[in-house]
Amino acid sequence: MTFKRIFLIVMDSVGIGEAPDARAYNDAGADTLGHIAKFMDGLDMPVMGKLGLSNIKEIKGIEKAEKPQAYYTKMQEASVGKDTMTGHWELMGLHVQQPFQTFPNGFPDALIKELEERTGRKVIGNKPASGTAIIDELGPEHMETGALIVYTSADSVLQIACHEEIIPIEEQYRICEIARELTLREEFMVGRVIARPFIGTAGNFTRTANRHDYALKPFGRTVMNELKDHNLDVIALGKISDIYDGEGITEAIRTVDNEDGMTKIVESMDKDFTGLSFLNLVDFDAKYGHRRDPQGYGDALEAFDDRLPEVLNKLQDNDLLIITADHGNDPTHPGTDHTREYVPLLVYHTGMDQGKELPIRETFADVGATIADNFSVPLPSHGTSFLDDVKRR
Repeated sequence: MTFKRIFLIVMDSVGIGEAPDARAYNDAGADTLGHIAKFMDGLDMPVMGKLGLSNIKEIKGIEKAEKPQAYYTKMQEASVGKDTMTGHWELMGLHVQQPFQTFPNGFPDALIKELEERTGRKVIGNKPASGTAIIDELGPEHMETGALIVYTSADSVLQIACHEEIIPIEEQYRICEIARELTLREEFMVGRVIARPFIGTAGNFTRTANRHDYALKPFGRTVMNELKDHNLDVIALGKISDIYDGEGITEAIRTVDNEDGMTKIVESMDKDFTGLSFLNLVDFDAKYGHRRDPQGYGDALEAFDDRLPEVLNKLQDNDLLIITADHGNDPTHPGTDHTREYVPLLVYHTGMDQGKELPIRETFADVGATIADNFSVPLPSHGTSFLDDVKRR
């Protein structure tokens, strides 16, 4: 075992330029980081810059490091799709060959009818929409009638928005459990059902932190399963537990936003454990990418950079830090969905004199293979470890 603890941070949706197959996904020209930097006339991210972010691809405002502190490269997604589950599952060694079903025209009448019958509530909406826009549009009707606001996106997701004072949160979760059961059928096969609670009054609705994801279980064993089965720790921070439906996780800790996520990973660094601490920072994607808000996205990136020294300063001699992403979500690109992009990969530990460029990775699964290699558990069938390239000499 080279490292006792590995800290993996996924900056949800922080892509770094179109992937070679972007055109097949209608994403030609997508560049999440690049376009945000141009919109803001430069990003102020000195810590990520010193690690080597602009050495991967030059980003306006972020100085290219003469002596990058981290190993750096970018990764291409091998799986079919560009959603959160596909990206995360691939990070842990799975290769998704069949994309999850999406519903650009809303969900089938048969599914909606059965959901209404099973819950005793009518459904309104049933269309692709921005989560904040649809509660502004249908929130008043929901509050008058108690009907469920159902919507989707370009992802394979069925989302149910309800006001917490109209439908108690426990009932909202029960409704989503029913929806999860229904959408497991082969003719539907939705990747995730998400509870999207909100509060407030017409014209002033706000989504709460009581979001809950009901995901499919990974179709195969992941590196996290191997770690857990070999009595190693897998600490899931943020929505990681939801994405993997609890599989391979020894401790799950919820977060309310990116700031809280950074606080939670710093707190996990005070724990004496052997294994993986795995954080997803969802705000980049959910609050800014899907809402096509480059200013908010840029501000969030700079806020992340402000918090990163806390993580770097707490790294012990036998710790490894990996920073990456799971797909793109270019807020300047048409539509409101994810974008098929390369993702950055930065790898750092305190025993380094200087980082260097790694070969471009052909699959996200190289991250999982590296983690498995480090802890001497069975390697996934996909992915190539880069542990020998980054460990101490």
